Amino acid sequence: MRVLSIQSAVTYGHVGNSAAVFPLQRLGHEAMPIYTVTFSNHTGYGHWRGRVAAADEIREIVTGVDERGQLGAVDMILSGYLGNPDIADVIIETVQKVKQKNPDARYALDPVMGNAETGCVVDPSIPRIIKERALSVADIVSPNQFELGFLTDTEPHTLPEILDSVALLQERGPHTVLVTSVKRPDRPEGTLEVLAVDGDSAWIVQTPQLPITLSGTGDTVMSLFIGNLGNTGSVATALENAVSGVYGVLEETLAAGEHELRLVEAQDRFAHPRREFTARQVK
Repeated sequence: MRVLSIQSAVTYGHVGNSAAVFPLQRLGHEAMPIYTVTFSNHTGYGHWRGRVAAADEIREIVTGVDERGQLGAVDMILSGYLGNPDIADVIIETVQKVKQKNPDARYALDPVMGNAETGCVVDPSIPRIIKERALSVADIVSPNQFELGFLTDTEPHTLPEILDSVALLQERGPHTVLVTSVKRPDRPEGTLEVLAVDGDSAWIVQTPQLPITLSGTGDTVMSLFIGNLGNTGSVATALENAVSGVYGVLEETLAAGEHELRLVEAQDRFAHPRREFTARQVK
C-alpha cells in the first residue's frame, strides 16, 4: 500500500509524520510524507522553533508528485495536524485528485484538535473546516472521545452514547471510525479502550491504562490501524494489532523513563503484534 501522509514533522520526538511514517514502513507500506509544519519539537513543550508550511508549498509538492505520475499510485491519503487552516483546502483538493486517478483510494482523516484535558488547541477555524468540509470526503476518521463530541455536537460518555455519536459522524461521510482514548464511566477501573466502527459493526478493545500520557500516541495508533487494515482487510484485526503495537510503545517508553515515544525499541510489536488484546464485538 502506498500512503501519502500529510502531517506535521518534528526533529525531536515523535508526533505527526514523525510518529506515523516509521510504523507504516515497518508494516511494509510505502509512506510518502508531506510536512504541514517542521518544528524542533511538539508544541506541548510550550516553546518550539521552526515554521508552518504555506498552503501553496504543499500544493507545489503535490503537483510535483503528480508530475512524476505517482498520484494515481496512492492507495491511502492520511492527514493529521494542519498548522494552518488553508492547508485543509489543499488536502481536500489532493484527496479529490487522487480519487479521480484511483477511485479505490481512501482518505484517512485524523482530526487533530485537542483532548478532554487541554480542550481545543488548534486555530479555532480548523475544527469548523474539518467538520464542514473534510469529513464529507473522508473514508476513515480517528477522533478521540473529546473530538468525537466536538465534531457531532454531542457529549458521549457511555458506550451507547459513543455509538450514537459515531453514527452521526458516519452520516457526514466516513464509513469507518476509530475512537481512541475511550474513557466511559462504567469501564473497569484502571483500563482504557479503543473502539472501531465499520458501517453497522463495532468492536472495542480494552487495555490496562498505563501511568503515562504522551503526545503522538494518536498519530501512531492511526498509522498502525490503516497499515494493518491494508495488510489484513479486517477492521477488527487492524484494531487489535494497532492497540497491541501502541501499547508496546507505551510499555517501552515507560520502562525507559522517557518523555517521547520509543518507536524503534517497540518496532517488533508493529510487525509481530501479540495476541493479548481481543476485540469484542459490541454492535
